Amino acid sequence: MSIGKRVRLERLINRDTGKTVLVPMDHGVSSGPMKGIVNLKETVQKIAEGGANAIILHKGMVEAGHRGKGKDLGLIIHMSASTDLSLRKNDKVLVCTVEEAIKLGADGVSIHVNIGAEDEKQMLKDFGEVSKKCLEWQMPLLAMMYYRGPEVKNPYDPKAIAHIARIAAELGADIVKVPYTGDPETFREVVEGCPVPVVIAGGPKVDSDEALLKMVYDAVVVAGCAGLSIGRNIFQHDNVSLITSVLAKIVHEGISVEEALNLIKNVA
Repeated sequence: MSIGKRVRLERLINRDTGKTVLVPMDHGVSSGPMKGIVNLKETVQKIAEGGANAIILHKGMVEAGHRGKGKDLGLIIHMSASTDLSLRKNDKVLVCTVEEAIKLGADGVSIHVNIGAEDEKQMLKDFGEVSKKCLEWQMPLLAMMYYRGPEVKNPYDPKAIAHIARIAAELGADIVKVPYTGDPETFREVVEGCPVPVVIAGGPKVDSDEALLKMVYDAVVVAGCAGLSIGRNIFQHDNVSLITSVLAKIVHEGISVEEALNLIKNVA
């Protein structure tokens, strides 16, 4: 890995802990305006104050989210898109290039691949092309990998999650995002089978702070993954700065779920 990619990765992953808190905010393309991303700049400010390492945006939202002040925050440009209005919403297409992301000041790029989808082969082909460009420009690549498709019965199947994480590493990803299997023992096998850092996806909005904190603790502290990439459970929280801060303490300091809950209760 060249110095260029190493420097960029250190803006995305804490160089001391080797862990990261990423907050994807690319949901506007798939689902339209929603709580937390309507006033993007305000939410980004809260996320930065909470100590996140980086945010993930589509190219057209960089200007809307740029603050010009406050704590520094890494930027990943998301290159894939589909909409919930489509009959084949699992099929992602590329809507950005690595060169565009560089011009926008990005520290990295991300792509979304649904293994098991009807258009899997095209998404894998796109993955290969993006990986090639990232190697050329020494740009960190985050691969968001999901097990989704018409024949998929369990999108959290541990063997399948381990497989899709390995696919991402094999094709050149620097960071791999996958769903949590629901169990730290099986997720440890996912982490051990992937030679690049693995982070967990947040999934649908959870019912309670405790459920979110436990999932992150089990995945990061117990199973040993490199952190999280959680969107709605952060940017739609009633206190964005607080939940970001508490999650960052679990990821970077390894505090317990009980300690994290007390931090939330003390503010409330």
